[in-house]
Amino acid sequence: MRETYHKELESISEALVEMANLVGSAMGRATGALLDADLPLAESVISTEEQVEAMQRDLEEKAITVLARQQPVATDLRTVVTSLRMSADLERSGVLAQHVATLARRRHPDHAVPRDLRRTILEMGQLAQRLMAQAAEVLMTQDVDAALQLERDDDRMDELHRLIFQHLMDDRWHHGVETAVDVTLVGRYYERFADHAVSIAQRVVYLVTGEHAEDLVDNPPTPV
Repeated sequence: MRETYHKELESISEALVEMANLVGSAMGRATGALLDADLPLAESVISTEEQVEAMQRDLEEKAITVLARQQPVATDLRTVVTSLRMSADLERSGVLAQHVATLARRRHPDHAVPRDLRRTILEMGQLAQRLMAQAAEVLMTQDVDAALQLERDDDRMDELHRLIFQHLMDDRWHHGVETAVDVTLVGRYYERFADHAVSIAQRVVYLVTGEHAEDLVDNPPTPV
């Protein structure tokens, strides 16, 4: 019975890693579709969201089954409850990748991103994908230091987001209101995607230590 119980917990953790890898890949492909006006690639990302939603439903069912049958306590209870919250982060991340791909599809065959912002958007897309890959790694290793580092790595995304607004407010902006709205939205999608990756890492910190990430940053543990 206990062996089955631990396998159920492991299955939940493995599903989270798989979801993180899937949405990270989706955002990478969505960025490619956006910058290259690649309609088939955009469509493939949009269809991926159904798979992400199915995985979230399956994970929720597993978690509820564990709660009902096993009545976990202490760390195991934290694992189940935190996993439910992380699956919501991942499902929302998949939706954000879908939004980027939908924007690419809406503007096809034109490019939604003007040439002078392509480099910034490319970096945001690559960073979003990398942060989610780091989140997947943290889920596997439960490395608290790596989880805390991920939040620091997210600072670059905030810088890029501010850079977009500076560009839009520049008097030399000549791409019109519609493009300005597109760029504003896509910048927000990337920023929120990165925030979900950070949230996952923070939940891993809580899962492992029982403490919130911000408390560990403000009061790092004393070496023994």
